[in-house]
Amino acid sequence: MRNRLRTPRSAAIAGILFSLLLMISIVLLKLSIASNAADAGKWLVEGGHRISVTIAVNLIPFAGIAFLWFIGVVRDRLGEREDRFFSTVFLGSGLLFIAMLFASTAVAIGLIASFHAAPEKAVDSEIWTLGRNTTFALLNVFAMRMSAVFMISTSAIALRTRVINRWLAYAGLAIALALLVNANFVTYISLLFPLWILVVSVDILVKNLKEGGVQPGTSNDSGS
Repeated sequence: MRNRLRTPRSAAIAGILFSLLLMISIVLLKLSIASNAADAGKWLVEGGHRISVTIAVNLIPFAGIAFLWFIGVVRDRLGEREDRFFSTVFLGSGLLFIAMLFASTAVAIGLIASFHAAPEKAVDSEIWTLGRNTTFALLNVFAMRMSAVFMISTSAIALRTRVINRWLAYAGLAIALALLVNANFVTYISLLFPLWILVVSVDILVKNLKEGGVQPGTSNDSGS
């Protein structure tokens, strides 16, 4: 019983941790890497920008772990109210988002390693161009679309089960639509996803504290 009662709070903490780590990573990457393809390699030769990118890509694995924990405990909170269709999309899109986020990070780390191995050749090589385009495609085209699908399925589940406030569910649907249409066109729009997860996590945490750590349908009786 004690472990079951702690799951909403665990979800909130994991979601907050994921949101903060991913937002820090996105901001560092956006500030350090130029959007202009002609200037895209300058961050490698500038120490400050290279350090910022290195910090960003090393934070992402921890953000991914927190996100997996968030998914797990949210499903646990749903319990018997879980809808099989939306839960499948919820779980699948969440796992695909993490996989693509990790894949884009791995390619970025490979670019940094190739620069350290041959600084004079790395930026002008075809491998660099391929790696950079692959990283941006995985992150901005595929991962962000999967985050939009995750938000749609989460919002649909929330509207059915009311695990979060309805206005948050409708906001999630609106943000998901924006990400589907403009994910790789509008600067910093990718921050909307972790920001929404942050607000949802705070909402779950506040509800948990108001309920005294007890999930709906559970009891504090020692005999439960």
